[in-house]
Amino acid sequence: MQPLPTLREIEAAKALIRPHIHETPVYRWPQLENSLGCELWLKHENHTPVGAFKIRGGLVYMDELKRQQPDVRGVIAATTGNHGQSIAFAARLNGLRAVIVVPHGNNPEKNTAMRSLGAELIEHGREFQEALEFSRELAAKEGLHAIPSFHPWLVCGVATYALELFRALGELDAVFVPIGLGSGFCGVTSVREALGLKTKIIGVVSEHAPAYALSFQQRQFAEQSSTTRVAEGVACKTPNKDALEHVIRHAHEIVTVNDDEAVISMHEIIQATHNIAEGAGALAHAALKKQRDQWQGKRVACVLTGGNASMSLLREALQC
Repeated sequence: MQPLPTLREIEAAKALIRPHIHETPVYRWPQLENSLGCELWLKHENHTPVGAFKIRGGLVYMDELKRQQPDVRGVIAATTGNHGQSIAFAARLNGLRAVIVVPHGNNPEKNTAMRSLGAELIEHGREFQEALEFSRELAAKEGLHAIPSFHPWLVCGVATYALELFRALGELDAVFVPIGLGSGFCGVTSVREALGLKTKIIGVVSEHAPAYALSFQQRQFAEQSSTTRVAEGVACKTPNKDALEHVIRHAHEIVTVNDDEAVISMHEIIQATHNIAEGAGALAHAALKKQRDQWQGKRVACVLTGGNASMSLLREALQC
């Protein structure tokens, strides 16, 4: 099992990204709290230059890559959007070519955003796993450095949002965090462990992409195809084995949220906060709603991991 980053490493990552990312806000929203009966804080990772938490990991990864491989000329990654924007942003900052592979039917606004950051976008396959396998073939063919969606450098970068969260609020009773491939979950875990806190970490996945939930229940690796239509940010078929070991060891539990519940939470977040949550970004709030009886009177945080919803999904959320 890959070790989690240390507090010293996370603080160094925070200093590295600070010129590019201001500390994102963490706010209480009374309209959301009133229906839940707990003290609820939202960590607004939709307030970054690419509208999602992934940029933190991309910046740290690219800095380490340039240090260790100064002759690297280009990178490639597979994504459903936010990871790709992160890599495109960091690659452009470092003068590198960025090739991004997405599955067919990917969020069109995320595709446009990646192109606007200078990425060469390629569509391949029906789901993320097929895009990932093709990206590895292309990396070997074109001599590109393949950036995974889960890696210790990425975890160290995204852990900076958890450091901000816990330093702002102290110990919480629970943090709800969506799980795609697991960098966000492992980032939160690393800070909790480094600070010696007892906060429970609740992982959240889509009911239609339940690979991590099944693996957690069975305490062993399990694959399951993704059919979610709204939460592409967590559309995971194949768990990362290193991330999964940390999830099994450190998660208090894993909650599943269906697409309709995610869309309703998108609507409620927009209505109460005037912030956009994409489907995956609304999962934490949706999961807390399902467990509201367990957290009455408690101090709880939900990570709004991103706000890059497609216009069609936004229309659906506004109308529900």
